Amino acid sequence: MSSKFEQMIDDIEDYIQNCKPKPLSNTMILVNRDELLDMLQELRQKKTVEVSRYQKVISNKEAILNDARKKAEDMLNEAAVHTNELVSETEIMQQAYGQAQKIVDMASEQAEDIVAQASEEASAMRMAAVTYTDDNLQSIENVLAHGIDVAATNYERLMTQLQQTIQEIQANRSQLFGVDQIADEAEEQPSTEGEDAEGDGVDLI
Repeated sequence: MSSKFEQMIDDIEDYIQNCKPKPLSNTMILVNRDELLDMLQELRQKKTVEVSRYQKVISNKEAILNDARKKAEDMLNEAAVHTNELVSETEIMQQAYGQAQKIVDMASEQAEDIVAQASEEASAMRMAAVTYTDDNLQSIENVLAHGIDVAATNYERLMTQLQQTIQEIQANRSQLFGVDQIADEAEEQPSTEGEDAEGDGVDLI
């Protein structure tokens, strides 16, 4: 659609085309001076209005472009900030994952150390218990062996004392009745040594 300024130019052209030619001339025409001046004056006014409108459009265009540039810069800055935040979050997540992995590895290592230490302590306690039990059994064995030795010694001592007592009794009787009679009685009595050999004496452990 043509502007009012362009429409006025078209009207002036139509006016000139419709003017009567000057007699005896092919290029000159007869015009109404006042009417043409009015049209030119209106054209100037239209031109001023159109120029102002165009200037306003141009100004608005510049403002729109500047606003668009500002919005584009803001969007770029916001995108850069968001990108930096994402990068920072990624780095933080990576650091957190690394720290978590270190904690897991440390916990696993400590758990392995605790299990190994517990196994060593359990083995040491088992060996200590075995050693303690063996020492007690050895002590009991030594006590029993010593008791057997003491009992055997006491038995031999008792038998010796009994034998000596028998001999003293026989000696005393021989002094009373004579040696031949005591000897005859001794032959008639059964031997105590055989009975002791058969188990009538003191039992040994």
